[in-house]
Amino acid sequence: MMIRQSGAGEPLFYHDFSREQWAALRGATPMKLREDDLQNLEGLGDVLSLREVEEIYLPLCRLLSLHIAAARQVTQVTGEFLNRAKEDVPFVIGVAGSVGVGKSTIARVLQALLAELPHRPVVDLVTTDGFLYPNAVLNERGLMNRKGFPESYDRRALIGFLAAVRSGRPDLHAPTYSHVVYDTIPDRSQVLSQPAILIVEGLNILQSVAGMAADEALVSDYLDFTIYVDADESDIREWYLHRFMLLRRTAFRDPASYFHRYAGLTTDEATATAARIWAETNHVNLVENILPTRGRARLILEKGPDHLVRRVRLRKV
Repeated sequence: MMIRQSGAGEPLFYHDFSREQWAALRGATPMKLREDDLQNLEGLGDVLSLREVEEIYLPLCRLLSLHIAAARQVTQVTGEFLNRAKEDVPFVIGVAGSVGVGKSTIARVLQALLAELPHRPVVDLVTTDGFLYPNAVLNERGLMNRKGFPESYDRRALIGFLAAVRSGRPDLHAPTYSHVVYDTIPDRSQVLSQPAILIVEGLNILQSVAGMAADEALVSDYLDFTIYVDADESDIREWYLHRFMLLRRTAFRDPASYFHRYAGLTTDEATATAARIWAETNHVNLVENILPTRGRARLILEKGPDHLVRRVRLRKV
């Protein structure tokens, strides 16, 4: 196994695994998913196969199960020290990375696999999209073109939610978001009732805030294990353009869609539009805000041009 230092802005050292080395760490973790299960997990434009699950996500599931067991032991020790009954605190996993890199698919795969652990834990999945400010607020603040940037999120609400999760509060409500209307849904929420495991997926969950006070909380303070989904930007851009073209033929045709105006574009016009959106928004957010947080992740999944994970980096403890 080779160990290498990460790139600029990432001073930590990582164990560096090839795909074959990582797959060998699966151990006896059983495969519970079937081919037809993958259709409900795979995002538009993503590539998911049973082989990918077996070689990449089952070893990761094994690693996470070991971390979860260790966290339970720490909680028990703390309870004994404080002479308190053992408290069941959710184990929180964060999944970060660029738009179009496949975060949502990976989060759903992990949810499905972790729910099959021997004790059959309740595993919930929340995306940070619901914590975006409503479009009306973004327009008022001149941030509509910076949607997805750190300042477009209600960070205080997100941190408050995660703090409540970690305190074990029951019946928590997470705000929801519609990609059809491209806005939060004020009269609809996701209800969580003390899950054993919570997966939080979002662009900027590893973000630090410039000029923040030393005692100010970060979203990452409430995450037990963090994953960054990585790929060359040229590949992510191609995946984004491909997905845009697929949506143009499907979801964009819905009259209720915020992007319905793109459904009638010619192929050349749609390609140019998607390229412009990538260059003006997603590229800037990736370079300025998302990519610099990569070195804060516990584990990095590096994808190749075929959307398959080719290397895995695990931060040394």
